[in-house]
Amino acid sequence: MIKLDIAEVARQSGVPASTLRYYEEKGLIASTGRRGLRRLFDADVLDRLALVALGRAAGFPLDEIALMFAPDGQLRIDRQVLVAKAGELDRTIRKLSAMRDGLRHAAACPAPSHMECPTFRRILRAASSGAIGTRRKKAPQPPSN
Repeated sequence: MIKLDIAEVARQSGVPASTLRYYEEKGLIASTGRRGLRRLFDADVLDRLALVALGRAAGFPLDEIALMFAPDGQLRIDRQVLVAKAGELDRTIRKLSAMRDGLRHAAACPAPSHMECPTFRRILRAASSGAIGTRRKKAPQPPSN
């Protein structure tokens, strides 16, 4: 198997050597030896770093990403964790979309003052209640007889 030193891994992955050392400390990657003072890695470390980058982009903390790798280096991704993260991203998207729409309305609102605009006041109420971007849960219905 091809061995890459830490400088080459950093160059090919775009991940600084200091971050590579940190990832190794966290158990996300593992060096396979040394050439002089430089750590050596198997070439498949680049795929592993791509998976770490994908996990980080999705909002997973490094500790959770580390759990997605078995001790033998194989992937062991819990699909339920992915479903939960996708739901979390959906909620974030709704919240950010509502915020974007509110900002666009506030920027173009024809009312003399934002506080005179019913839409803006509704946005304020939603923001203060934490309702922007979230769906309110319906009250439980009593069982029908």
